[in-house]
Amino acid sequence: MFVDHVKIFVRSGRGGDGHVSFRREKYVPNGGPDGGDGGTGGDIIFQVDSGINTLLNFKHIRQYKAGDGEPGAKKRCHGKDGLDKVIRVPKGTIIREAESQKIIADMYLDDQQEIIFKGGKGGKGNQHFATPTRQAPKYAEKGRDAKEYWVTLELKMLADVGLVGFPNVGKSTLLSMVSNAQPKIADYHFTTLSPNLGVVTNRFGKQFVMADIPGIIEGASDGVGLGFNFLRHIERTKVIVHVVDAAGTEGRDPKSDILTIIKELDKYNPQILETKPQIIAANKIDISSEYIAELTEFFEIGRGIKVVPISAASNSNLQTLLQEIDTLLSSLPVDNITFEPEFVEDEISKESFTVSEIESGYFAVSGVGVEKMIGYTSLDSEKGFAFFQKYLRDKGIIDSLEQAGIKEGDTVRIYDIEFEYYK
Repeated sequence: MFVDHVKIFVRSGRGGDGHVSFRREKYVPNGGPDGGDGGTGGDIIFQVDSGINTLLNFKHIRQYKAGDGEPGAKKRCHGKDGLDKVIRVPKGTIIREAESQKIIADMYLDDQQEIIFKGGKGGKGNQHFATPTRQAPKYAEKGRDAKEYWVTLELKMLADVGLVGFPNVGKSTLLSMVSNAQPKIADYHFTTLSPNLGVVTNRFGKQFVMADIPGIIEGASDGVGLGFNFLRHIERTKVIVHVVDAAGTEGRDPKSDILTIIKELDKYNPQILETKPQIIAANKIDISSEYIAELTEFFEIGRGIKVVPISAASNSNLQTLLQEIDTLLSSLPVDNITFEPEFVEDEISKESFTVSEIESGYFAVSGVGVEKMIGYTSLDSEKGFAFFQKYLRDKGIIDSLEQAGIKEGDTVRIYDIEFEYYK
């Protein structure tokens, strides 16, 4: 069963909490805090696996969680880091954040590995919070929270050439005759229920990947039939080959068929037709070629889309078709068609902070944004300290401290720096 679109839940590991403990040993005159740091939570990692060509496994397992970091311990023992969760996907998989549908990563390279969500940082133990004036801190940091998201995985096959056309026009036969692919072929509609890939070598020794993309019919861009499921694979291809029954054996007009496919591609994504060159493989000329003149006049002369008469079943004129395809490919960039990341983690979470009263008259402020501000602000200078105070006011940290009941003369700890609070 071919599956190319799924939705799964992923969660990185939570950071372990820092430990609060004190060293009290016989014959050790100078004890003190010795609480260890918590371990870092495991990361969510996606990796390309060349042995997978479908997202079927994700239909059965929908939740993927990395390991949490373990808490710190006494004697400055560091908590064990959580295990990473490696999720293997086929080449060509695009990872999107489910709610916004913004791209997180495009897994298009062999053995590519991406850390999608990092685990939470472990909290610092109370050994880090001792100062000359507070030698027995009963405070340790909590571990950072895990990151959890619903994501969609969308497989867009990596192929240089995409064969499109109505059912039973000979796409599978053409692919089987020019490549190493062995698709199922029969004389009824929708023989092909999943895209097939084949490596094509022309008479000059050049190779490219060709895909038979099934199910694109009238209304496919609106979800009719199977086409909506497979239109996404067109986006990866560089050249579109319209395979058409030039003999009219199904009782349809080949010109009308091509225009219908073009319309569906345009409705799905207008950039497809704007950026990808097209060519028409007028198939089944061994039966009849009565439509060739009309197709050539309308598409080749009128629209600049080359028409190549072929017979896939009798292997007639296929090398000419391959040469025309190779000419188009040679005019295009060699690199794969890729999709740039768009998703940025919620900036609010990065700026969030917590205020807690550790003991009477002693408050702690923690948060990624606050700690970063301390890291790049020179608090020794009057200008730098004024800038930091403004940051505390603008972010609402001063208001939160006052709501927590802070009074003048109380101590505020931010990361590893202590201040006395004055209005």
